[in-house]
Amino acid sequence: MARYHGPVCRLCRRQGAKLFLKGERCYTQKCAIERRRPVPGEQANSRRRRRVSEWGIHLREKQKARHVYGVLEAQFRRHYAEATRQRGAAGENLLRILESRLDNVVYRLGWAESRKEARQVVTHGHISVNGRRARTPSSHIKVGDAISWMERSKKSTLYEIVQHQARRRTPPTWLEMNADALEGKVSRDPERADLDIRIDDRLIVEFYSR
Repeated sequence: MARYHGPVCRLCRRQGAKLFLKGERCYTQKCAIERRRPVPGEQANSRRRRRVSEWGIHLREKQKARHVYGVLEAQFRRHYAEATRQRGAAGENLLRILESRLDNVVYRLGWAESRKEARQVVTHGHISVNGRRARTPSSHIKVGDAISWMERSKKSTLYEIVQHQARRRTPPTWLEMNADALEGKVSRDPERADLDIRIDDRLIVEFYSR
């Protein structure tokens, strides 16, 4: 599967905001945003700033959502197409679809330091949904679904590390978690207010509607 393999701090610098793509590092002074690194392609002492067009603003917001959730363009377009077919506002539907991805749920439960690490945990077969092993990070998790670790994975060193980390993390209100047994459950659909990064879905809808 194709993935972005370049420097992820460059993506945060381009957006001018933290996207939390490196886990704990993003909360330290080593973060590129904290060190005030310039935007890629611009010199630190340069005073010239190109004026961003309206289309560029829409594109940047769409790219921001893509990078946050680690989704490539073709898959992001499929998520948007699915959002437009559902009832309600397309932008809110899109954010709910992105938040309901299995890799994002694993990350939000605190079982991974980043969404990239969460995808790896899922593809390696450590996670089960409703008692069945799930290897697809983009799987849609619904209300009432139970997420847990496979029995054989509970004997690994990774499980012990994650169990220790999960006790320090508080999941969002739309998720329930037993930190001792590393079991989670979706209690309701995620909403815009539950996002950990501000994304303007209106700009994304305008980008695809042009």
